Amino acid sequence: MTRMFVDAWDPSYGSSFEGGGEEGPASQSSAQVDTDVEVPAAEWAPIDVSTAIRRPDVVFLVDGVRRNDAGLWTEEEDGTSYAGLAASFAAGVVRCDLARGSAELVDARVGRGLFTASPSAGDVQAGSVRYEVHRVSGTGEASKLPAAVQPSLTALEIDISATARQHEDLLVVDGPLRNRRHLPRTIGYVKTQQKQYLPAALTAVVTSLRPGQRTPVFHIGTVWGGWSWYLRLPGGSGAPWSGIVRVECSPDLTPDQAIELAGLSGATLPRFASSPYKDPRAPQNLVPIAGLERRLRGMLGDSRVLHRALTLATFRDRVHP
Repeated sequence: MTRMFVDAWDPSYGSSFEGGGEEGPASQSSAQVDTDVEVPAAEWAPIDVSTAIRRPDVVFLVDGVRRNDAGLWTEEEDGTSYAGLAASFAAGVVRCDLARGSAELVDARVGRGLFTASPSAGDVQAGSVRYEVHRVSGTGEASKLPAAVQPSLTALEIDISATARQHEDLLVVDGPLRNRRHLPRTIGYVKTQQKQYLPAALTAVVTSLRPGQRTPVFHIGTVWGGWSWYLRLPGGSGAPWSGIVRVECSPDLTPDQAIELAGLSGATLPRFASSPYKDPRAPQNLVPIAGLERRLRGMLGDSRVLHRALTLATFRDRVHP
């Protein structure tokens, strides 16, 4: 008999795994994967948290949010036009003192930008808010402009992460590491599974994980790849992929260093897992991250007010160039 499970995630957020069609764990990644890193593939089995692991006293969690405030178009002197996107973004860091059981926001910053390929566009002053121009390459196709915001957000996350760090802490980045791989003692936390990196026999190890257990470390051979492993958080629905997250660390580390971070993640991340009655993306959306996201979105300001301010500012520029 077929068993069915209700995904704990609010469907407005998509799904904790993007299954079916061309996406999700059922879709095999084309990346070359080395599964013989920690143990030979034939010996793969769920790994419990070792009692010998020294848990970090302090964990930093960093995340960012972004919002599209308004779409714009330029009118150039030669008659051509370019799409533009006025966007707000913010990043913050939460410091969790595990010994004291406390968490605090240690840094949070907001950035605004006008993203366009227009060679003549300049900064836009919308009331008290300035949107600094960021010139994008190519034609600046409107549908591709939202992705152009991400590098600015990532740079902001890197900056605030570097200033908040301590010597013996652990930094958790919400999402893949990508160009944050140089940060020390840092792991990327991927809560939505879009690709299947393992063969079927090893995928069975992933779905057999109990809460708190992880898979052995494996290596993904892509430009943004590196050392990676799967971990199951407590509080899932019981479905095969419920509560499964993929964690990664820098490919510049040695295998032993990667295995050490994998052990730390298993000893640390489960205690931050959220509950369905508190978070629509439980248990993968970690409690400190959820609180940080709410604070950051509040810092972005009222989108309706900003949209009106941008409309007025561009109107004035047209009337009084």
